[in-house]
Order: sequence, then C-alpha cells, then structure tokens
Amino acid sequence: MAVHRPQHAMPPAVAVKQLPFLQLFAASATAASVGEVLTIPIDTCKVRLQLQGRSSGPVKYHGTLHTLTTVAREEGVRSLWKGLVPGLHRQVLLGGVRIASYDPIRDFYGRLMKEEGGKTSLPTKVAAALTAGTLGVLVGNPTDCLKVRMQAQGKLPPGTPPKYPSAMQAYGIIARQEGLKALWTGTSPNILRNSVVNAAELATYDQIKQTLMRSFGFQDNVYCHLASSLCAGFLAVMAGSPFDVVKSRAMALSQQGGYKGVGDVVMQTFRKEGPLAFWSGFGANFLRLGSWNIAMFLTLEQLRKLMGAAPAKH
Repeated sequence: MAVHRPQHAMPPAVAVKQLPFLQLFAASATAASVGEVLTIPIDTCKVRLQLQGRSSGPVKYHGTLHTLTTVAREEGVRSLWKGLVPGLHRQVLLGGVRIASYDPIRDFYGRLMKEEGGKTSLPTKVAAALTAGTLGVLVGNPTDCLKVRMQAQGKLPPGTPPKYPSAMQAYGIIARQEGLKALWTGTSPNILRNSVVNAAELATYDQIKQTLMRSFGFQDNVYCHLASSLCAGFLAVMAGSPFDVVKSRAMALSQQGGYKGVGDVVMQTFRKEGPLAFWSGFGANFLRLGSWNIAMFLTLEQLRKLMGAAPAKH
C-alpha cells in the first residue's frame, strides 16, 4: 500500500512592488533636502574656494577648515547657510527629478537593450544617469544659479542692503534686471556636471551595491549603503569637479557683467591658473559631496522601505 507523504506547499510568489513615480519623487526630494541641510556649510566653503582663483588680490581662503572659520568669524555662523532656501528649492526640483527618474529610465533602457530584469549592465546604468541628470538641470537650473550667487556674496559694508532680500524675490530681480535667460546661465556646464556626477553617483552606487551584495556577501542594509555611497561620492567629485568649478564661476561672473560664455571661463581659468584649478576646492567638494551622498542615500533607502518598496533592482 502506497504511503502518501504530505507535500510542502510552495510559498506564493510575492509581487515586486515598485513605487509610483510621485512617491519616488517625494522620497528622492526629501532625501536630497536632508543632505543639503547637513552639508551646505561645506558647500559654501567650496564655492568660496572655487571663486577666489579669479581674483587678482591675495588669496583669502586656505583650505576647508580655514574657510569655515574665516566666514564664521567675519560674517557670522549663519552665513555658512547662505543659499539654503534656493538650495532646498534646487534639491526638490533638480535633485528630486534626477534621482527619481533614474530607476524608471534605467529599466526602460534595459528593456530597449533586451537585458534580463534585475541584471542591468553598467553602460545602461550610466546612460540612464546621464539622461536623468540632464532632465534635472533643465528643470532646476534657476535654483542652482541663485544658490551660487547667494553663497558667493561676502560680507556687505555697513548700511548696504543685500542685492537679494529673499530667495523668492531674487528670481524676479534676476529676470527683470538681466532677462529670463539669466536664470539658465551656466546650463551647459551644469548639464555636463550633473550628468557626469549623476553617472558617477547613481550608476556607481547602483553597481557597487550590486557587487558588494553578489560578490562579497553584504546584505541590503546600512553598512552596504554606507560603503556604496562613500565610494560613489569620491568618484563623483573626481569626475565632476572641473564642471563644478566652471559652473560656479560662470554663474557668479554673469551677475558682474564679466560672463562671456562657458568657453571663455574655461580658457581664462586654464591660462591664468593651470589645469589643477579645475579641481579647486577639491577637499571641500569631497567633504560636501561624500557627506551628502551618505546622508541622501541612507535617507532614501529608509524612505523607500517605509513606503513599502521592494529592494532596488540591479
């Protein structure tokens, strides 16, 4: 007589939940804003260090720590948070768009290339990040332009009113005095910078996270996210610093009437200061972007989990 053994029922397949774009945008904008609040003092130092090279006077700032203490002593600690409001505008628009659109664009490109789901190649990830970075700049360049201008402004003489009473008023002032196009000054280097940084940041984070989990036994947890975000931040600074320097100088020069185009900014910087000038403020830039990456990615991963998203595909 045959003995019938009970069969172990297979667990039902769990549907992979992908966040709707609006939820992904909200998570991305929030995570980017957290990074901005925590790191904008270092970003202010970076802008000051990048801009001082074009001055004919003596060098005022020497390194990140000296810049931090000098600005705080001469202008007050609050000055280190100059540009925070347009910075948050920037992270909501530019950051939210470029981060939130990366996953859908990556998956779309993966389907076009007939790649297996969950095994997107590195070139596809890079192409998706370049596209997402471009979209972010086209939407958010005015916020970036205003942020740089406010950060570049030093201590004003007594009785001198600030050029921009508030961030919201500043957009109108720039548009009236310089034309609407002025809000998109530096768009070309900004697209180059953000596309390259996005590729080095999002695509590299994606790839490093995949490698750590598949080849080194990491779990999808905070340690994996920390290691991936730090590596991605360093590569993003190395690749994006030249574009960042040119972008900052172009945006600051435009308000002083000295802006003659991106090519002129590049040539002046190269002739007067040499190729290393394109990595001006590298220490501050790495401190800022490395810290920003850690804060942003850790926040983003937790927000995605809270919203019920499945682990990111690779």
